[in-house]
Amino acid sequence: MGFSDYDAYDAIGLAEVVAQGDAHPEELLDEAIGRMEALNPVLNAVVIPMLDEARASLAAGLPAGPFRGVPFLLKDLAVLYAGVPTTHGCRLFAESVPDHDSELVRRYKRAGLVIFGKSASPEFGLTTTTESILFGQTRNPWNLEHVAGGSSGGASAAVAAGILPIAHASDGGGSIRIPAACCGLFGLKPSRGRMPFGPDVGEGWSGMSTMHAVSRSVRDSAALLDASDGADIGAPYPAPHKHRPYLEEAARDPETLRIAWIGETFNGLPTHPDCVAAARDAAQLCESLGHQVEEAQLKIDAQTLAAASQTIMGGNVVSLLEERAAALGRELCEDDVEPFTWISVQGARERSAEDYARAIRGIHAIGRQIEHFLQSFDMILSPTMGAPPEKLGVPALSNPDLPGLVTALLTSVGYTQVFNASGHPAMSVPLCWNDAGLPIGIQFAGRLGEEGELFRLAGQLERARPWSQRRPPAP
Repeated sequence: MGFSDYDAYDAIGLAEVVAQGDAHPEELLDEAIGRMEALNPVLNAVVIPMLDEARASLAAGLPAGPFRGVPFLLKDLAVLYAGVPTTHGCRLFAESVPDHDSELVRRYKRAGLVIFGKSASPEFGLTTTTESILFGQTRNPWNLEHVAGGSSGGASAAVAAGILPIAHASDGGGSIRIPAACCGLFGLKPSRGRMPFGPDVGEGWSGMSTMHAVSRSVRDSAALLDASDGADIGAPYPAPHKHRPYLEEAARDPETLRIAWIGETFNGLPTHPDCVAAARDAAQLCESLGHQVEEAQLKIDAQTLAAASQTIMGGNVVSLLEERAAALGRELCEDDVEPFTWISVQGARERSAEDYARAIRGIHAIGRQIEHFLQSFDMILSPTMGAPPEKLGVPALSNPDLPGLVTALLTSVGYTQVFNASGHPAMSVPLCWNDAGLPIGIQFAGRLGEEGELFRLAGQLERARPWSQRRPPAP
């Protein structure tokens, strides 16, 4: 039997119910599994069930962490769970089974989370829809013909549909914020150096990628970051120390903020009117809360951003693929990956060490430019995406319409990718829905290391315009 009031609680609330003895972790797990089994045939959000592992963790006894007994999903990308495949959404890795946990997974376990599956990701997280040849299409609970976003679309679809209240996600170009925007959720990308990547690597995509979660409530995201942040042993660098627990920050109203409102993408692609209107509405909401909002311009060298991103992502992906092919005792071939991934592989092979060094200098220069801009403002407000959620298939890595794929991809990341290059924290807040009933996310970016300020504003916005009870129609 499950827990009938499951929908009434966020993750912190569920942990409190367990702590008070009003529900058992087994009941919460049964409820999550039942919902997954009912909804997953339609949504395709969970691609690797881990029911035996979840039952074993309960039998062994859960630690007394802040999320004791709360069901949880890992994204099938970038993190390892011993004995369970990490496929990265790629057929070449379908049988790749690690013998150890990532440090982040260890921290999640210590927090008392009950990991019962892995959520879908596109191949290597390279696009803004969660579709792959290996696992198929993940659908948006708000409209099944539209994308759930990428690359953490499986996580976002599962949370939005009510399978669980919070799930692990990662972000190398917008992959926490974009799915959160597509599915009407809260999603924060932490600062560079905030999250552990050990014990196998020191950073993701040369610092462009990081990890955290998508959630319905702000406080869940804050508390999970408290439970999981901080450099691990041997990390190449840490983010600045936080001032106080993020959970405390989310409950505090911010001081009056100077907010720069930006309505033009950083890569030069046009912005859909729905997204502009949503951002203007959010600006007005911020003003009504006492903040100072000023329309501003921040001109980033789009060519530098594009070249650096392609070089860094392509280089990291081809390196991983070549290592896997070598471990299998053969050469990497075109049929091992999806068509757009193969194009990225070929492009990476044509670039030099000099190109890679230039790319690192490029993203660092962008980071300095944005931090200088943020000496005059506390935050940057914009749409999260350049357009509402696309139709399924358009941004898919196997779409034969390459120009259509690229345009959809670049439109989606037009506001997000720059903060992966710069390393600044940024969040998508679900403040608006368009006339078609699709969520439109609003992005806020802050100074390096200032996640606390973002959480303060997010909590204030959530109190002013609550969204957690706004749910998609039943699939």
